[in-house]
Amino acid sequence: VQLQASGGGLVQAGGSLRLSCAASGSIVSIKAMSWYRQAPGKQRELVAVISSGGYITYADSVKGRFTISRDSAKVYLQMNSLKPEDTAVYYCNAVTLTYPYWGQGTLVTVSS
Repeated sequence: VQLQASGGGLVQAGGSLRLSCAASGSIVSIKAMSWYRQAPGKQRELVAVISSGGYITYADSVKGRFTISRDSAKVYLQMNSLKPEDTAVYYCNAVTLTYPYWGQGTLVTVSS
């Protein structure tokens, strides 16, 4: 499985961005897709997960502001009401029965 993330950029606080992640390869083996983020000097953290069965969960810090969705081989993260603390490199993740896969990351910078 290969993952290609896009959509990051610079936005003012209160603004919106939409991240996309395109999966290729053995996509039928994917059980769940997720977005993680890693801010400077911090550990990578889970932002949102969507399973192949449609189960969705969010980190408490983004509930009500972010929405994860999936369309076949793509997963999206709609980010609204962005805050400076959302600044991070966002990574797409796909989990199969045997191995997790990571995209290259896309930088989101929220200015105050």
